[in-house]
Amino acid sequence: MTKTSFPKEKIKVLLLEGIHPCAAQRFRDEGFSVETSPRAMDQAQLTKALAAGVHVLGIRSKTTVPAAALAGAPRLLTIGAFCIGVNQVACDEACKHGVAVFNSPFSNTRSVAELTIAEVIALHRRLTDQSAGMHRGAWDKSAAGAHEVRGRTLGLVGYGHIGSQVSVLAEALGMRVLFYDIVSKLPLGNARPCRTLDELLKASDAVSLHVPATPQTDKLISRAQIKLMKKGAHLINNARGNVVDIPALAEAIKANHLAGAALDVFPNEPAGNDEPFRSELLGLPNVILTPHVGGSTEEAQESIAQDVCEKLLRYVNAGASGSSVNFPALELPPQHEADGLRSHRILHVHQNVPGVLSKINTLIAHLGVNINAQYLQTNKHVGYAVLDASPKHGKDILAGLRDLPETIRARALW
Repeated sequence: MTKTSFPKEKIKVLLLEGIHPCAAQRFRDEGFSVETSPRAMDQAQLTKALAAGVHVLGIRSKTTVPAAALAGAPRLLTIGAFCIGVNQVACDEACKHGVAVFNSPFSNTRSVAELTIAEVIALHRRLTDQSAGMHRGAWDKSAAGAHEVRGRTLGLVGYGHIGSQVSVLAEALGMRVLFYDIVSKLPLGNARPCRTLDELLKASDAVSLHVPATPQTDKLISRAQIKLMKKGAHLINNARGNVVDIPALAEAIKANHLAGAALDVFPNEPAGNDEPFRSELLGLPNVILTPHVGGSTEEAQESIAQDVCEKLLRYVNAGASGSSVNFPALELPPQHEADGLRSHRILHVHQNVPGVLSKINTLIAHLGVNINAQYLQTNKHVGYAVLDASPKHGKDILAGLRDLPETIRARALW
């Protein structure tokens, strides 16, 4: 194995929550030391694991990475969220500690969209109730309460990557599609935007939610919003658990105001497969409950694993941070070569305060070093400077940068 600035076999990767095995294999092929677990870790377990010297952490949606855990993780370079959302990670605090966070916002889009369409059809045909009855030995051949989706109106709350994919599939089934988004979006096909959420709720036969977890979306659909929905309408939530007021939804179904619902996400979810699930929706008719598997197809999980792995490897091996959700974005070319030698690449994360770049350049001038390339990007918390320098001077530059009081983290690649 080619000698590197830091022995690759000493780079520790911790992958939690049953991340697709191709991720572990990709890191092992790179020469890293990999530990995997099928379960999430609680805060105490994670804090202990990170303090033991993890360099790369891979999680899904159940593992929370709080500021306290980050404070005790001196070697942590980067976190990969092998999912869409990153609200389970204290991203601002991670940035302040020089830890770049990456996710995979698009890889499971099709899987979630297909599940949503399947639920739209299943709810309109009451398929889960019919199937459950057959398993009990009941033969109830009736058209009562069963409808075609053709000609019905689907309202999409959120018209991003998933919502717009659902829109295309629904229109192919002959549905009329409305959508509401807080950001102006280009409609696909014959989909039409609504000016307000209330307008969409009143006009839709089925409402499907595709929004992130934010303070603004917390209980976005509660009693007042459910009352606006058509009698006999359906509600689908494959977005985030906090978006729907579950007791209010249960009341609406029991009162026969809504004809059914499908939920894949919940405010409180079990940490593992051996823990029980509890909800006010249990046992209600025409309610489809799935255990947060919207993006859990083999195709999506493999695609996510490949996507996030490549982002993490590009950051660890080359310093490229362009797709990070919390870090100054730098897309970097290969390290420069001069006189047949590849340059040393110095990565410097520092507090974003005035005068740091001047100090860096003063250091370089004092050392009499010719820099082959220099890159800088900042955000509100940190600056990220990358220097490609002659191998003769790499160690001296690194030592000088580490002595700067504004330095958060500095490392070299060669």
